[in-house]
Amino acid sequence: MADAPRSLRPYQTDLIGKVEFARAVEGKRRLLLVQPTGAGKTVVAAAIIADAVANGQRVLFIAHRRELITQARDRLGDFGIDAGIILAGCKPQPDIGVQIASIQTLWARAVRTSAIGLPAGDLIFIDEAHRARAMTYEEILARYPDATVIGLTATPLRADGRGLGNLFDCMIEGPQVQTLIDGKFLVATTTYAPVKPDLKGVSIARGDFAIGELGERMDRAPLIGDIVSHWCRHAHQRKTVCFATTVPHARHLCEEFQKAGVRAAYLHSSTPKDERDDMLGQLASGEMRIVVNCMVLVEGWDQPGVSCVILARPTRSLGLYRQMVGRGLRPAPGKADLLVLDHAGGVFAHGFVEDEIAWSLATDSRTVNERHTARQADHRTRLTDCPQCGALRTAGEPCQCCGWKPQPKAEHFDVIDEDLGRIDRNGAHQHVYTQADKDRWLRELTFIGEKRGYKRSWASVNFKQKFGYFPRRGIRPLPQPPSPEVLSWVRSRMIAYAKARSAA
Repeated sequence: MADAPRSLRPYQTDLIGKVEFARAVEGKRRLLLVQPTGAGKTVVAAAIIADAVANGQRVLFIAHRRELITQARDRLGDFGIDAGIILAGCKPQPDIGVQIASIQTLWARAVRTSAIGLPAGDLIFIDEAHRARAMTYEEILARYPDATVIGLTATPLRADGRGLGNLFDCMIEGPQVQTLIDGKFLVATTTYAPVKPDLKGVSIARGDFAIGELGERMDRAPLIGDIVSHWCRHAHQRKTVCFATTVPHARHLCEEFQKAGVRAAYLHSSTPKDERDDMLGQLASGEMRIVVNCMVLVEGWDQPGVSCVILARPTRSLGLYRQMVGRGLRPAPGKADLLVLDHAGGVFAHGFVEDEIAWSLATDSRTVNERHTARQADHRTRLTDCPQCGALRTAGEPCQCCGWKPQPKAEHFDVIDEDLGRIDRNGAHQHVYTQADKDRWLRELTFIGEKRGYKRSWASVNFKQKFGYFPRRGIRPLPQPPSPEVLSWVRSRMIAYAKARSAA
């Protein structure tokens, strides 16, 4: 391997050696390189490209997003490699031996039309290679019959869960998520799953939920208000990325956060680049607390300071689920963990991202989280919430968040000073409120009622709606300014009431 101006992690050096062995000794020509999000796939690719350039090979690196193209150019620059860019708005430099191309621009200019010739390529890289089954990729690769092709991905499967064996004949895997956490290269997750959305009746299209129907189901005022209140309770002040289902859903979520006094913005595929860069820059600096996006930040975007991910976009795709959570796994100074607020049922469907996955190239079977499937099949090991802090844990095991340990029934049991939590028919655990929490809610509801000039009974009535019973008679709580959590809940009740009156 050529000398690199930047140090490689030991597992990255090992991966490069495996790639060289597969190519030189085993004669493999279609290799799929698998590393988790945040493990440095582009760095490994840049080191391999540096060796190829030193040996006089011509290289083509193909990606589908501007951010991925910029990232690849920067990593190659770290290794002292210049590259031409084939992308709308960029001046072509066809004489350079390494070309980084947008798949859309390359296909439009060199395949659909003859505006440019196909760049030479002895070695071709496909970034986010789980997308390589698309017609554009297959048509371009067919024009390079003698090239070696290396695909890069964190999730080596199609949207329907099947493998990529019809494109690649060799899969080279790096260490999985838990190993990288143990090595301090990624951070562990703490997951709260406050609700499993009712998706009964939502159609399936191309292996996942039909996006239009899914958006209508998820874009409901009570659920949106619930997302805001849970963020205020668990993740206040954390830099957060929220994954919404549709553009209207993203906009409504953003508005609810703003009404709760949280600095938030939303973006989608049509958001101008300068506006997008400004939003993400404010998130990085801390001026913005939350960015809600609709399928924009799933791939090719890195901001290690993000320490909370909100999942408001249900998916049947194991790959998409792990890509979304993966956006927050990178370590950063002062970052102890990644908080996952799962309002989409992702953890119940696909397990924890720390679970090891047996990836496969097989095209006739679907990759699943076998550890999670076995865990959920046994009530003694299935996912449940911690009675102390509410975080998800595996039944029978200590809570990884607060350290609470289950006690054997034959010996003794713990008594926790909290009310029993309600369990819905679908198995979702509701948040457990202590008496101190309820007293605070009554004081804050009293404050809102007095400030708005409502009847004295308003606070008690709303307290009953929230907790199922009226507060004790004769209590005159001292009003307390409301928290964003209480304000958000009151607003969601008012919206629901207004919709009910309108429907009537």
